[in-house]
Order: sequence, then structure tokens, then C-alpha cells
Amino acid sequence: MNAGALAMRKSPEARPAPAASVALATAADSMLYLDGVSVSFDGFKALNNLSLTVDRGELRTVIGPNGAGKTTMMDIVTGKTKPDSGVVLFDNNVDLTRLDETAIANLGIGRKFQKPTVFENLSVFENLELALKGERRIWRALLARLCGEDRERVAETLAAIGLADRAQEAAGALSHGQKQWLEIGMLLVQDQQLLLLDEPVAGMTDHETRQTAELILGLAGTRTVVVVEHDMEFVRSLGARVTVLHEGSVLAEGSIDHVQNDSRVIEVYLGR
Repeated sequence: MNAGALAMRKSPEARPAPAASVALATAADSMLYLDGVSVSFDGFKALNNLSLTVDRGELRTVIGPNGAGKTTMMDIVTGKTKPDSGVVLFDNNVDLTRLDETAIANLGIGRKFQKPTVFENLSVFENLELALKGERRIWRALLARLCGEDRERVAETLAAIGLADRAQEAAGALSHGQKQWLEIGMLLVQDQQLLLLDEPVAGMTDHETRQTAELILGLAGTRTVVVVEHDMEFVRSLGARVTVLHEGSVLAEGSIDHVQNDSRVIEVYLGR
């Protein structure tokens, strides 16, 4: 799979965030910056002073036991949940805590959930077409004709996700892994610059898992990608920096070898 053809477009103008100048300086050149983020639900602290920086064009993997705060972190970034405290910045200085989910998606932040959500009765091409148009009225979007540039973008995306030969088939006929690729393609065709992928290889065959690794590695550099995953072999195949969350904060960070040999990580996660 070759995702290099999907060139990164210029991000929308950032709105200055009301954050401290020190935070802004530290966040320079980062695509995602969290500092001192905390949030509680009914007395349970899902995130506890979480600080995390992901550089522009970086591929980052996030691991940790159930309840570590991985999903809540993505909820905070996408605007589904508002933090009780802390700084959350996108693309240097856009304050995500001030925006709703739609505004955040329009900035260029896309999220793929563990279970793929595609329109199974529509073709693979039509799924990408709808994503490209961002149109909630499905039939109006399908009746509108794509311009040459848009059609070329869909074709590039189909090639990147390895589904060019399945373009006219119903999405429901795809395998589980192929549906995951299609959903990633729906983010790519929207030109999302920060991709949050939640357990992208869950339920995949070994062959699909290897192909998914190729797809994600092909995006590194042109997109910023954060992968939340439990499959340690898949995490190793990505060769990216690993962040380990535990009880809502960062427990360890570094290469896969570094975190796998960290006694704290072994105790709370890998040793289980």
C-alpha cells in the first residue's frame, strides 16, 4: 500500500489559545499537546494530570491496561469530553477545550473507533465520496457529481488503502480488516491531519494486520497518527515511540524495548 500520494495540505489558521506563554513555547512545532489534563467521573479520576506531546508528522503508539485513560484521552482531544483542568492544544496553539466536536473535526482531527462504521449498503467508492463531501444528506451527496480533483483524490485514497479493485463493491462485502481500511480512508479523503486510531487491528487476520501496519507506516510523516492498541506484536511492527498510560497519567515512554523492560510497566500491564 502506498499512502505517499496523499499529500498533506495546509492546516487551517489557528486561533490563539488562552494558555500560558510557557505552554505555548513548549507546544511549538507539536501537532498535539496536553499538559496537566485531569477529568473525573463520579469521583473516579479518569485522567490525572496527564501530559503528552506528539510532534507534527509523528507516529505514536499508546498502550496501557483497561481503565488507564486511553479512551478518555481521545474523548478529550475530539471534544466529546471536556477536561476539569489542563491545556489541550492542536497545531501549536488551537485550544481544543473551547471547541465542540464538529469544530474539532473541521480543524483536521479524525478518529477511528475500534468497530468500523461504514455504510454497508453503499459501494466502497460511495463511502469515500460521502466522506469527501461531508454531507449528511446521503442521497443529495451521491447525486452531486464529483469534480476531477475530488475524483482523483478518491482514487488516490483507494490506492492507499488497497481497495482500488473493490471500489464498486458494496462495503458490506468487505472483510473486517478491509472495512477498517475503508474507515481510515474516509478520514484520509477528508484531509484529516491528526488521526486517532483505536485498536485498528482488533479482530484482524495476521495478513490483514501486516497490511494495516504497512498502511499506517505509509502515513507517517504526511499525517500525525496516534494508535491505541493492545496487540504488542503489532505495536512492535510499527517501531514508533510508545507511551504507556496507567491510572490516567503517563507511566513510561520510549521505544518498545524500553517500555517492555520497565519494571513498572511489567507490574501493571505486561505481566498480567
